[in-house]
Formats: sequence, C-alpha cells, structure tokens
Amino acid sequence: MLATRRKWTAACLGLLAAAFATGAGAQDAFPSRPITMIVPFAPGGTSDVIARIVAEKMSQIIGQRVVPENVAGAGGSTALTRLSRAPADGYTIGISNSGTSAAVYWIHENVPFKPEDFAAVGLIAKTAPMVALRADFPAKNMAEFVEYLKKNPGKVTLGHAGTGSSNHLICLNFIQAAGADIQLIGYRGAAPALNDLLAKSIDGVCDTATSLQSHVLGGNAKAMAVATDTRLAILPDVPTSVEAGLSGFSMQGWNGFFVPKGTPPAVIARLNDVLRQALDSEPVRKRLTELAATPAPDAERSADFLARLVPVEVERYKKLLGK
Repeated sequence: MLATRRKWTAACLGLLAAAFATGAGAQDAFPSRPITMIVPFAPGGTSDVIARIVAEKMSQIIGQRVVPENVAGAGGSTALTRLSRAPADGYTIGISNSGTSAAVYWIHENVPFKPEDFAAVGLIAKTAPMVALRADFPAKNMAEFVEYLKKNPGKVTLGHAGTGSSNHLICLNFIQAAGADIQLIGYRGAAPALNDLLAKSIDGVCDTATSLQSHVLGGNAKAMAVATDTRLAILPDVPTSVEAGLSGFSMQGWNGFFVPKGTPPAVIARLNDVLRQALDSEPVRKRLTELAATPAPDAERSADFLARLVPVEVERYKKLLGK
C-alpha cells in the first residue's frame, strides 16, 4: 500500500514538473507565430518605410515573420484604436509618431483611446520635417515662398497625411511660423499626398526628408527648408529653417513601437532587445541614413525613454494647437 502511494505521489510530482516546464518553455518561446505590425498610414509614407525596413530585420532576428499591415484613416486614429483593443500578448505591435501618440488627443474629439492604453517598446528613429513644393512653383526659396503666401492668402494648397498625423503637425507649425493663410488638404497617408504633388494637383506637401529626399534630388520637388538644427548630409543644399529665415519652423520627428497595455514585461523586453539588434545592424543603419532618418541612439531606445517622451509631446502639442 505504501509503495503504491509513493508511486502515485511520484507520478503527480512528475506531472506537475512537466506542466511547469511546459509553461516556462511556452513563455521562453515567444514568439511562436508571426507578429503583426500595424502601420497607421497608407503604404509609401515615412512611418511605412521605416516600419518595413525594421520589420524585415526583426523577422530575421526573432525567427518569426513580423508583418507590416497598413491601417489608414483618421490621421492614424483608426490604427491606434485597433492596437489599443488587440490582445496584450506581443503579437500585435504598432509604429507611431508624435501625431498619432500625442497631437491626436487635441485634434480629434472623443478619441477612443488614451496614452495609458499603450505600453512603449522603444524609439526607432528620428526624422527631419520639411515643406516641399512642386517643381514648377514660382518661389525658389523660403523667403520668396513666404512672400508669395502673403500676397496670395488662401490660394496655396499643402497636402498632408491626414488630420492629426505628424505631417499635419508640420503644416500647422509652418503656418504658425510663417503667419500665412494656406489651404490644407488631408489624405489617407503621406504617399497619396506626395503622388498629388508629383502630379501637380497641389502646390506642396508637409512631410519628412525620408519620404521626399529622392524626389528633391531628382528635381521633381523642391524643398524650402528642413526644420532641424543642422543640414542633412543627403540633402546638403537644403537650408535649415534658421538659415532660410524662418526660425519658428522647428520640429523633431520620431517613430516608436508600442503594444497594448498589459503586455507582459518579459515580452516587451524581448521586443525591445530585437529592436535594438535591428538598429545595430549595419544594413538597417545604412538604409535609414540613406533615407534621412537617424536611428535612435542607444540611450534613447529603452521602453522607459519612450514612455517618458509621450506625455512631454502631448503637452507640447497642446500648446501648439492652442488647447
């Protein structure tokens, strides 16, 4: 009888040990299936380009496909709504920026999410905002453009990626700095706006050098200024806003990864580690640099840094938008 009990106890302990081992193994195995990366805009814009470059390398590192999915609409709010409601398991991540993570709360009423609905994973890259015009626009530089705007109030059209997007904020910052009356036209992403610029259906776009540099270099668009402190190596002939005489046009664009709140810390740490490895990859760094995007420095890649950046940006855009 005693021997039977001992065998039964040993068997139970064995089953418990196996169960714990299986649970630990499952946790350690993240990810065990593909990860969806939500991109809040149509294909071809800055966020989309950066997402795809990093996703490809992350897929190689993590051993599962990281699949970008474009969810356009409402200046990125449609995508962020979906991200906020996704299971908090690490299998749905989203790329966001100052528009979708900060300004959106002051632009759209009754946004169905709040900053606390997301957990930061890490900063990806910084981008250089600029205003570019169609190649045949009469102004040759910023001074001439501002003069043209004041002589033709309400007649110039600038496209952006949708109300609340970071490109929309570039437009608002430019209008405020120039003191100009401009027609703003929102699209479902930066790429559709850029297509209309190249087709000369609009006068210009508010975007980043990441999206615009090839068109500026090719002569299909002309950049008035870059809203950063220094000129870009890839566009050395484009002046900074200060050099162009419009110091108030000053911004720093950024992109970061977020997941739904409640995502296990171990999963966030794993995603952050993979992001860091991707950004340390020479091909990724080279490609981002070629696109006038600066990979986030090591000290700014942590989830904590991005989590602290968001509320600062929320307050910044509250002031910019006069709320």
